[in-house]
Order: sequence, then C-alpha cells, then structure tokens
Amino acid sequence: MPQLIEPSPALHASWLAASAEWEALGTQDGAGRHLVPDQGLETAEGFRRWTETLREQETNPVGGYVPATHRWIVEEGTFLGAIDLRHRLNGFLFEAGGHIGYSVRPSARGRGVATWALGEMLEEARARGIGHVLITCDEDNEASARVAEHHGAVLEDVRDTVLGRKCRFWITLDD
Repeated sequence: MPQLIEPSPALHASWLAASAEWEALGTQDGAGRHLVPDQGLETAEGFRRWTETLREQETNPVGGYVPATHRWIVEEGTFLGAIDLRHRLNGFLFEAGGHIGYSVRPSARGRGVATWALGEMLEEARARGIGHVLITCDEDNEASARVAEHHGAVLEDVRDTVLGRKCRFWITLDD
C-alpha cells in the first residue's frame, strides 16, 4: 500500500532511479525540481538540501513561490512519484499550473497510484479550506485527465498557456 510522506534524503537512491526513468520523458510534474536551479541532486548533500527546501515551502516559500505542501508517493521504501498542493493560486498557477501537480514514475504507472494520491491531497486541500481546486494537464495527457475526472473534476476549457496547451479542470470539495 502506498504512502504519502514528506520528502526525505533517505530516498536518494530510489529517487535517482526514478529520475533516470523520467529522463526520456522530460518533466516530472509536482516534484519541485524547479526549486533547485543548480541541479546538484546527484550528490547526497545537494539532495538533502533540496528535500529540506521542499519541506520548507509549506511555511516559508522561497523565490516568490506560493506556499506548497510537497509529498512523495512511496511504497515499501521505493519512490513512486510526487504530488504537491499549492495553497493558493498566483497568476501563473491560475493560468497554467493549478493547485495540484503530480507525477508517477513510468514503471509504477497503470496501478492507480496517481488516483489514490490525488484523493489524499484533495483531503489536505479540504482541511486547508480550499473549496475549489484547479488541476491542469497537457491536452494529450489522457491518463492525467482520467485521474482528475475520477475525483469529480469538470473540464472548464482547453487553452494555450506559457507551458503549452492545457486542459483546465475544477474539483469542488464538499465541506
């Protein structure tokens, strides 16, 4: 059974293995890699600093970013993916990024991991008083759209953004 945990330096080797899987695919949404401009994640110390930065984003965001809760999807000590909840939307997030971003490593896809993790993070959003959650995905990312729709997401529109053509889904959370 997977778990959502705070980013941890103890998962360095497993994260590196997952990162190698993503290399051919490009981005790793919901992982907070943009917070490490020097990309020193291959070293234990660089990785430790990054996990610390991810944990601090919840209460003390850096670089003009909004507060965000970063969680890693882990099963039996193996890093499966990442999900983050942005506590509020700025202009960029409203247009292209949304409240929640997530990704699952290629070898762990098709098992319902993202659907489960999104359900858990929606509970976190509800607890934080976020009543309407925006989720965006690439227009051709049918798997991500299905994950959002599983949780009641309604497609608002598809639009061109600075990140490319995005589907914009809204989930209304009940009290």
